[in-house]
Amino acid sequence: MKGKRIILGISGGIAAYKTPQIVRLLKKAGAEVRVALTASGSRFVSELSLATVSGEAVLCEMFPPAGIPETDFTRHISLGEWADAIVIAPATANTLARLAAGMCDDMLSACFITLRPEKPVLIFPAMDGQMYRSASVQRNIATLAAGGCIIIEPESGDLASGQCGTGRMPEPDVIFGHIRNALQKQVAGSLLNGKMVVVTAGPTRENIDGVRFISNYSSGKMGFALAEAARSRGAAVTLITGPVNLETPAGVERLDVENACQMYEVAQRFYGSCAVFIAAAAVADYRPEKAHEGKLKKNSPAMELKLVRNPDILAGFGQQKKTGQLAVGFALETADGLEQAHRKLDEKNLDLVAFNTFDGKTSCFGVETNVLTLIDRNHKEIALPLMPKKEAADRLLDHIEQLMDPQTER
Repeated sequence: MKGKRIILGISGGIAAYKTPQIVRLLKKAGAEVRVALTASGSRFVSELSLATVSGEAVLCEMFPPAGIPETDFTRHISLGEWADAIVIAPATANTLARLAAGMCDDMLSACFITLRPEKPVLIFPAMDGQMYRSASVQRNIATLAAGGCIIIEPESGDLASGQCGTGRMPEPDVIFGHIRNALQKQVAGSLLNGKMVVVTAGPTRENIDGVRFISNYSSGKMGFALAEAARSRGAAVTLITGPVNLETPAGVERLDVENACQMYEVAQRFYGSCAVFIAAAAVADYRPEKAHEGKLKKNSPAMELKLVRNPDILAGFGQQKKTGQLAVGFALETADGLEQAHRKLDEKNLDLVAFNTFDGKTSCFGVETNVLTLIDRNHKEIALPLMPKKEAADRLLDHIEQLMDPQTER
């Protein structure tokens, strides 16, 4: 954190009273801090207190007051170039809407627009729970996340309205931790920086009738770890996931689907535009030919289901990928499946396959660890030891970057 230059944007929410402590923590860690305060924000925290703890004049208006000389008439641009990161805490519904719409009428929004695209933007929404759950707020959050902003979900607890629910801004030490992590995870010179990465994750559910389905035990943890790791390297990440109980990684655009056909339909939208396509989802190979409406009755001692093949999402990308695009898949086998993983590499026209053996303990659905053997497009094998899935995700991305030509724009 030492020497890092951070703009702290403060908008008009009751949580603004916590911001002087955020500044103190950043300053104590050696960071330089400039505060951009909205007019509404000044109703909840004073310019004097923020100037005192930051040691810098608080930035409010884009233009100096009448009669006061100003030498830097373009500081709204120079500050965006100066900063290593922008943190907006609290971010109210109004501020989220203005940023998502591209408005630029005060110092906070001007700094947001002029920040260099490779620098992280951390946004901490804070408001009443009903406001936070509204369609308009969620739409604006999704827009900002798709643009590469890191959105930190608000916490649950007592709210200013007297109600209890989601909407509280995290405490200053938690916010400081998010800022530190975002800056530490910035990988200098990462070849994924600025590239579009698509990750599929989780299981699919293939309906038998209105209440029953065919599925598997995939938790989605490996795919979510990959999405988070790619985002931390500066990639614009789209995560297409089946039904899972996992929080969306900060700054990742998440698209939820139910079955294999839906996942295929969504994935196709990105075939032509993504630099890397990582298929980590456990997609059902087959689905019932016909899903019955309502609930099938138990009218006979036996029942037959006719299954048909689902579209192969990864093979579809591999068949049409252009020069410069990378296709990455997973091969899960119960035993002696390494040969099958090599065949998968060729048959689906992949650049990298992550082979893992299902052992039911350390390498299986739902656990926090994995054991991978990576097979590149030249059929070279790289065996990785047992490690947490988040670490395995980083190692996998390291090898993806090795396959990328630094002279080719993807």
